[in-house]
Amino acid sequence: MPALTLTSISRIMNKSLRPKDAATLVLIRHSRGEPEVLLGQRHGAHAFMPNRYVFPGGRVDPSDSRVRPATPLDPNVAVRLEKTCGPARARALSVAAIRETYEETGLMLARPMADGHPTSNGTAWADFSTQGLGPALDRLDYVCRAITPPGRPRRFHARFFMADEIHLHGEIKSSGELLDIKWVPLIEAVAMPIPSITGHVIKEVMNLIEHPPVTGKIRTIPVYQRRNGQDTYRRE
Repeated sequence: MPALTLTSISRIMNKSLRPKDAATLVLIRHSRGEPEVLLGQRHGAHAFMPNRYVFPGGRVDPSDSRVRPATPLDPNVAVRLEKTCGPARARALSVAAIRETYEETGLMLARPMADGHPTSNGTAWADFSTQGLGPALDRLDYVCRAITPPGRPRRFHARFFMADEIHLHGEIKSSGELLDIKWVPLIEAVAMPIPSITGHVIKEVMNLIEHPPVTGKIRTIPVYQRRNGQDTYRRE
């Protein structure tokens, strides 16, 4: 039996890493004629996807389940999302997408809180609460999900949401997570230095824009993951 090296041990550990729940928000802008998407460049020092342009997003925080949204998920979105988790987790994933987007870009997908009470006492939501706003879950569409392949330094079970720029509050602010945050025409975004999954999601978004789904009809979503060394794609 060959001796185990630090490198081989690290590879074994990475393969056994359980993907962590994460949420991403694809923001679309239509005001300039052709549809654009918001992308930011990850810092070169990051272990996960350094220097790549990505959508804002990140892992679910335990506090996300305790946040009071201004509005609930659209029922059809909830049905699609709850195929792989319970209602509470679905809500936490949706909240995480909005929180991470705010933390990384300064943009808030929000509505006024009907009762005037703060959405949360957490520091991540201070600007929301100061303005009487809470996360607008009803503005989210659920586009697809993906699981990071084994062997990567980080593994995520990511849910990708989409929302329109017209529902945003605030202005773009760079963060330690994302640099060079900018709106990019969808047709040009696929040629940028992006992860393969980002390219797949952009193509799915382009298809949804070109062929809008029927309102109120339950639709399937694509699922991307790697099995037995092969990239796989299916709809659920």
